[in-house]
Amino acid sequence: MIDSRLVQVIINSLGETLYMVGVSCALAVIFGLPIGIILVVTEKQSILENRGINQTFQAIVNIGRSVPFVILMVAIMPFTRFLAGTSIGTTAAIVPLTLAAIPFVARMVETSLREVDPGVVEAAQAIGASPWDIIAKVLIPEAKPSLILGITITAINLVGYSTMAGAIGGGGLGDLAVRYGYQRFRGDVMLATVIILVLLVQGIQMVGGTLAKKVDHKKG
Repeated sequence: MIDSRLVQVIINSLGETLYMVGVSCALAVIFGLPIGIILVVTEKQSILENRGINQTFQAIVNIGRSVPFVILMVAIMPFTRFLAGTSIGTTAAIVPLTLAAIPFVARMVETSLREVDPGVVEAAQAIGASPWDIIAKVLIPEAKPSLILGITITAINLVGYSTMAGAIGGGGLGDLAVRYGYQRFRGDVMLATVIILVLLVQGIQMVGGTLAKKVDHKKG
């Protein structure tokens, strides 16, 4: 039976997970969105074609996506300590979570923008729209539903990453499952953690799907 003290620990752990996922997802979007845009607009025959820039960013994104999260988290501990003042805890975990999510967001943004009808872009060019106007007023608005779904998937992935971070000192639900569930042989705590994670993922998916439908003018 889970006592009231443990219930408070569970609530605190959920809050830490939401903090890690929320901040790292927001930062990943802030940095990943422009990278994804660059990947699209600098490719061959695009509005800002630049092979050198495109290949450079493609390589960065590919390398970033190739490094397993656990290895990344350990490898950048000195960098994490420099930014956060420590390499453990929920705030410190945000650093590797963000770095892991940025290339993922960039690739999701690239995929979303590629789905935009080329005819819409050509029409904008025909009336003299600048590259910035095309990006801000055509590409992003047209891809908005897909972008929201991409951010939703990113947030869900970050929930999983945050549990791995928690298992090695990052706090949150992962830390709860290891310290209170596994190490103390508390099957009820492990079950409660799993249920909370399932509900959290389902909640994120529902909110993201609802927002995507609301902004999708094509289905309006």
